[in-house]
Amino acid sequence: MANPGWPHPESPFHPGEIAVQSRLGVADKIDKQARRMIRDFMPEQHRQFFAKLPYVIVASLDDRQQPWASILLGNPGFLFSRDERHLTVKAQPLFGDPFADNLAKGIDIGLLGIELPTRRRNRLNGVVTATTDFGFDIRVGQSFGNCPQYIQTRAAQWTDFDPTALKPIQSITQLSEADRSLIQNADTFFIATAYQGDDAGKASGVDVSHRGGKPGFVRVDADGSLTIPDFSGNLIFNTLGNIELNPKAGLLFLDFDQGNLLYLTGNAEVIWDGPEVEAYEGAERLLRFQLTQGYRVVGSLPTPWSQPEFSPFLDKTGSWS
Repeated sequence: MANPGWPHPESPFHPGEIAVQSRLGVADKIDKQARRMIRDFMPEQHRQFFAKLPYVIVASLDDRQQPWASILLGNPGFLFSRDERHLTVKAQPLFGDPFADNLAKGIDIGLLGIELPTRRRNRLNGVVTATTDFGFDIRVGQSFGNCPQYIQTRAAQWTDFDPTALKPIQSITQLSEADRSLIQNADTFFIATAYQGDDAGKASGVDVSHRGGKPGFVRVDADGSLTIPDFSGNLIFNTLGNIELNPKAGLLFLDFDQGNLLYLTGNAEVIWDGPEVEAYEGAERLLRFQLTQGYRVVGSLPTPWSQPEFSPFLDKTGSWS
């Protein structure tokens, strides 16, 4: 019989995650919960879930150890598992996606399987064990579900597409007006972070998370930095725990109407309290992100997508005052 939870005596969390959980007074509670919900294999329902997805969000590191968040697309079935400890991905990175340069045997990788129409999502962190011309294989390190809060439902409606088709691409070090507009109108983005210190143990690796809010929830500041509210969630704090020990982060913004993708990498910090936190109703703390490098790819994401239906959890949040 498969072990129903975390089988190892050491924590499923690294010291940064534990530090944030302890700071907020939930460490003991979350440790007990996590040992039941985090596994070092995929349960059958997760295997079935990944197999029906037409897209997956990916986190990887470049040769400077900067995180990038990416999206891979394919017909349902492009993600499949031969057993509970391995996942095969049969997809090529979209043209201009930094993941094309980062992918290699032996790298840490993070996956977020997210089904926007149902708000269901599952996380998988692991190691790439092989690459081919058509995709790659992953050995599972951690697998667990996430709550559906703050996910805006929308459905993809595309049919055929060529991920390698050439698209207009531009390398950036600061945001253009078009970039600012995309970010300020976004209701969804993804953030990649990592911690791979020697003290991380089996919690070492790369992670990618969803962030959602009402359009305008990400503020573009005068200096080009981004300020993002952090709402009440599942109290695991993977992203904040990574940032506690490693400030590097990567963001992915998607233009669901035009198909443009904005890949950003830089440094992030947590603002725990104070007037800025109080200025956003519902925020428990803030993330501030400073861009160092990015790529803008025009028309990369297949379209159209349906108009969003906003999460009821957002009824408890406001806007920047």
